[in-house]
Amino acid sequence: MATSVYIESSVISYLTARPGRDVVVAARQAITLEWWQNQREKYEVFISALVEEEIAAGDSSAAQRRIEAVTGIASVAVTSQAQTLAHSLMSGNAVPETSPEDALHIGIAAAQGVEYLLTWNFKHINNAETKSAIARIIEQQGLICPVICSPEELGA
Repeated sequence: MATSVYIESSVISYLTARPGRDVVVAARQAITLEWWQNQREKYEVFISALVEEEIAAGDSSAAQRRIEAVTGIASVAVTSQAQTLAHSLMSGNAVPETSPEDALHIGIAAAQGVEYLLTWNFKHINNAETKSAIARIIEQQGLICPVICSPEELGA
């Protein structure tokens, strides 16, 4: 069985967005496209109903591109365990209470036993301070924390 990866919404957004003028955005778009085309097939990839909801929001033509990009990708359940983990992440100050969706992405991946959580969200998910706090809280719940990383870090 292939290594499992939960793809968070920011990855889909970078994949399908119009080319960015900002050099960092443009680089992340290029890295995401390269990963999608050349690395994704190495993994068993998943999204969730939360990802589907987030990528369907906003400009209708952009939303359509995002939705088309995930066609055929399996969706994992948003379980009560995932919701409990999300609450614990927020109450434990690993993820701000103002970002419940970010906490829920982590909770979904952990509750489903997914090995990697792929994201470009460096503010609330993929940074040194939050990753250690996230891992501690998830492990306190008796689960294994997914490796949180960007497309640049996975399978390069």
